[in-house]
Amino acid sequence: MVMVSVGIEMSKRKMWKDADKSLLKSLPNLDGENPYELKMKQPELTFLGVYEQPDFATLYILMHPNGKIVELKSLKIYLQQYRDIIISYERLTNVIYDHMMEVYKPQRLRLVLDCMPRGGIMSRVTVDSDWAVKGGNEKYNAWGEDVW
Repeated sequence: MVMVSVGIEMSKRKMWKDADKSLLKSLPNLDGENPYELKMKQPELTFLGVYEQPDFATLYILMHPNGKIVELKSLKIYLQQYRDIIISYERLTNVIYDHMMEVYKPQRLRLVLDCMPRGGIMSRVTVDSDWAVKGGNEKYNAWGEDVW
């Protein structure tokens, strides 16, 4: 009997494929002729780690917009959904990256996820659309790792 209830409970858990990118909304980039970068920071990103324990991180977003910019309230709601999603640090970074690239189609997008210590070890995961492996031209490789 206990095993059945555990199985039912597990089937209700959301996994990384359940993340809803439609929560991300955009606004038109009215200053599209003038290049600029946007920097956004979510200092309290929470999600369920692979052992279903809460994980805490700071997410840094650097974006060079094209025709769309981020509607910040929708970004906040989008990121809040991860509180109930079981996901690893690495996959979280890549899922958010993929969703933002699909929705905003920026000239450049760089995400840095600084994860709080677990067992005394901190972790940082970075992804950048400028990397050649991601199809970029590596124009910004002299800028260093930090986005702030």
